[in-house]
Amino acid sequence: MGRAFNDGTMRFEIAFVILILVPFKIWAAKYYTVANSSSSDIINTLKKVKDYDTIYIKKGHYKEGNIKISRPLTIIGLNYPIIDGELKYELISIASNDVIIKGLKLINSGHSALDDPCAIKVYNASNIVIEHNIFENNFFGIYIQEGHNCLIRNNKLNAEGINEHEIGNGIHAWKSTDLKIVANTIKGHRDGIYFEFVTHSVIWRNIAENNIRYGLHFMFSNDDAYFTNTFRANGAGVAVMYSKKVVMINNKFENNWGAAAYGLLLKDITDSTISGNHFLSNTMGILMEGSNRIEIDKNIFNSNGWALRVQASCMENKFYKNDFLNNTFDIGTNGSVVLNNFDHNYWDKYKGYDLNKDNIGDVPYRPLSLYSVIIEKNNAAMLLFRSLFITLLDRSEKIFPTITPENFIDNYPSMKANI
Repeated sequence: MGRAFNDGTMRFEIAFVILILVPFKIWAAKYYTVANSSSSDIINTLKKVKDYDTIYIKKGHYKEGNIKISRPLTIIGLNYPIIDGELKYELISIASNDVIIKGLKLINSGHSALDDPCAIKVYNASNIVIEHNIFENNFFGIYIQEGHNCLIRNNKLNAEGINEHEIGNGIHAWKSTDLKIVANTIKGHRDGIYFEFVTHSVIWRNIAENNIRYGLHFMFSNDDAYFTNTFRANGAGVAVMYSKKVVMINNKFENNWGAAAYGLLLKDITDSTISGNHFLSNTMGILMEGSNRIEIDKNIFNSNGWALRVQASCMENKFYKNDFLNNTFDIGTNGSVVLNNFDHNYWDKYKGYDLNKDNIGDVPYRPLSLYSVIIEKNNAAMLLFRSLFITLLDRSEKIFPTITPENFIDNYPSMKANI
């Protein structure tokens, strides 16, 4: 078939198609601001812009009270201009879809437990992007209230909270869906990341450390996933409560140490997955209460006080192909009936043999020591830790179990580490 159009006509056709199909925001205007102590340059600029315009904020120190965004916009900071709330205001309030906030340094929000002032708060909006910003000394850092399809990426949030009631959360989400929390660093807040009534969302490659309460806290949040995050030296690592269908993969829970600290708390959760995580030097690796039908596999528990504390209220959980190394106690429980399954785990305390060389111990292993049962009932017995008497007591219990639950057993212990 011959050519239908000459080159000039073809270029016209292409240009016409682009004009029809590409949104008009490609021709949006650009505005620049300059910090001026005698005027509110950002707020004045917001009065001039139209939908999908871009505001570039030049380097400077801006004190403009509460900056309200009520139309689709892109706001980009040049060389991290400072937006200062003077410890009195919520800095940026977003009440429009399709807003991008990038490259700002946001400091000194108001502090109040009554209305939760923030550095940036999203009010019932969709398609919000908040990325590459620095947050310092704010009550709440980023607060997503009834947000949908929001991306929070590559932000640094630092606070110096001492008591829970004096500081808010780093990234807080309530009643939201389809959030992506990616590659943020959160320090010094109450909780690093907090989800309540949040669904179908992902938390990926974040670092939450030195937060007062939890690095990550879930409440009533279903069908979510968090993976490849680090939760280090928080009051406790992660708490997942009253939720279901949560996927937890390839995270690090490190140095969450204290009288009641743990790497991961599971409280009344069901039908979830915990796989490929590393629990290192926590008071408890995982504490489980009222949690059922969870698959816990291919995790490493290393140098924890308790690797696992599985309360009697937990049922139908599967622990397989995990590695237990250098833990004071591998498992603790407060009950006498075990309704969970342990198979093909590696236990460094296992003293069995493998005559047929299939890398599976020929003798089943009972990971629950008598001493851990005694400690569960009487904490003062910890004074006898590492005594010869306790060593003999535990070994005799493994040979002739009398107090530890008979079905608390790994029938196929691995002779080599799985991971």
